Amino acid sequence: MFHILVKSGLLALLLMQSSVLAAEYDPTRWQADIDRFLAADKDKPTEPGGVVFVGSSSIRMWDLESSFPGKNYLNRGFGGSEIVDSTHFLTELVAKHKPRLVVFYAGDNDIAGGKSPEQVQEDFRDFAKKFMDELPEAKLVYIAIKPSVARWKLADKMREANKLIAADCVNNDKLTFLDVWPVMLDEDGQPRRDIFLGDGLHMNDTGYAEWVKLVEPLIQ
Repeated sequence: MFHILVKSGLLALLLMQSSVLAAEYDPTRWQADIDRFLAADKDKPTEPGGVVFVGSSSIRMWDLESSFPGKNYLNRGFGGSEIVDSTHFLTELVAKHKPRLVVFYAGDNDIAGGKSPEQVQEDFRDFAKKFMDELPEAKLVYIAIKPSVARWKLADKMREANKLIAADCVNNDKLTFLDVWPVMLDEDGQPRRDIFLGDGLHMNDTGYAEWVKLVEPLIQ
C-alpha cells in the first residue's frame, strides 16, 4: 500500500508539473509579430516551392536579400523565441507557404532560459514531427545552437544539445544538422569577437557571411 501511495504521489506531482509548464507557455506574447507576418502575406503572397527561414533573433536579424540577392527567401524569425514557439506557429509562419526547404535556428534562448539539453532535444523532435507531418515533401536545415561571447558559460550545455539533435538528424534524409561552431571559434577555441555585435550575442555582417557560406550549398 505504501508503494502504491508513493507511486501515485509521484505521478500526481509529474502531472502537476506538466500542467504548470503548459500553463506557463503563452504564445499570445508573439501576437504582434504573427499579425505583422500575416499582413505581409496578404500584401505579398509567396509562390510554393520557395525557402523559408524561421526561428529566433539570429534569423530575424538576418538580411536575407543582402545575403542571397534576388532569391526572395522568406524571413519568419521573431526575436527571443524558443523552439516551442516556432512549433506552435509552424502552420501560419511556414507550412502555409509550401516551401521546398526550411532553414531553422532556435535553441539558443531555450538553453539561456534554463532548459536542459534533453528538453531542447525533445522540443526539436516535436518541431521536426510537425514539420514532416505538414510538409512531407520539404526538407529542413537546422542550424546548430551557436557559440557566442555573451553565452559562452553555457557552451557545454549547447554542445550537448547540438549533439543530441545532430543524432536525430543523421538518419533522416529530410533533416540536416548544420554545425556552425568551426567557423565561429578562433584558434584558441573561443568565440570570435569579430563576428558579433557589441552585445556579444547577435552577429554582425561578418558573422552572417560565415553562415551564408555554409547554408547556401544546402539550399542549392
